[in-house]
Parts: sequence; C-alpha cells; structure tokens
Amino acid sequence: MRIKIVLIAPLLSLALVAPVAVPALEIVVPATDGSAEPLAGSYEVGVAAHDSGDFATALREFRALAEQEQGHVGAAFYLGFMYDFGEGVPQDFAEAAWWYRKAAGQGLARAQFNLGVLYDKGLGVPQDYVEAYKWFNLAAAQNNEVARKKRDIIAERMTPADISEAQRLAREWRPK
Repeated sequence: MRIKIVLIAPLLSLALVAPVAVPALEIVVPATDGSAEPLAGSYEVGVAAHDSGDFATALREFRALAEQEQGHVGAAFYLGFMYDFGEGVPQDFAEAAWWYRKAAGQGLARAQFNLGVLYDKGLGVPQDYVEAYKWFNLAAAQNNEVARKKRDIIAERMTPADISEAQRLAREWRPK
C-alpha cells in the first residue's frame, strides 16, 4: 500500500462564492508492501467530480477528507457549498453553515465570506449582523473585496456598539 498525502496551497481569498480548485502538492510515501492503494478521499477526484456534475462522487471524496482528524479545509468548503446550493444533497443551510464554519475556522476567506452571508440572511443560523460583520471582516482582511463591500453595507444596519463588538470578535479570532 502507498500512503498519499496531499498538501494544498494556502487558499487565498478569492472574491467568489463558488469553489475554486487550488493546486496541490502530492507527496507519495511508499508503504512496506509496495502496493499503490490510495487513502480514502482525494481532493482532486472530488473537484473533478464536482466540476463534471458527479455530485455523489464529490460528496463521498470530500466527506472522507473533511471528516479526517485535521479536516481538509478545501473539502469542508466544498461540502458547505454543496449543501448551500443543494448540489447532490437536499439544500440544507444549517448543514452548509456547519461545513463553512469548519473551513472558516481554519482561515479560508471564501468560507468566512459565505458564512457571513448566511448570518446576514439568517439562513441555517439565526440572523446576526455582529457575526456576519465579523466573518466579512475576517475575509476582507485577506483582501476579499466583495467581503469588504458586504461588511461596509451591513455596518449601515448596525449600531456603533454592535460594530465595536464585531470588530473585537474579529480581532480576537484565531484559526483552529
């Protein structure tokens, strides 16, 4: 058996709501028996399956990766996206929020942005402008211009005290 380790490049903020494949660096470590059996879950297979509309395969690959101990940030984002838009699964905003939170917690700007949208609209989570502002602010700090604009728009609906609280939460936030 061969052990395949996939390292993804840091997912810099892309002002997109949709998933975008990122280049990966593969490190293949041969096992003692010399076979070539890959580990469960392949990000590249999941991305290709998603892009071709094979959502069942994408779901299987991404879930295997995202549910590993450390969790694959890109796979968690894709799962959030699939639940957000009902791609191969019933649309479920609460499940989308759960997966986005997992990816956002690792610092992925696109997941932070999408989580901010869910909080702004109250989809799958209670509507909470402070949380929405916090997530938009975190994504904006990674040069996500759309997040910056959404943060500024949402600030118009907030009190100065709420904005201060959201800024404090964003300052104190640390990746998990």
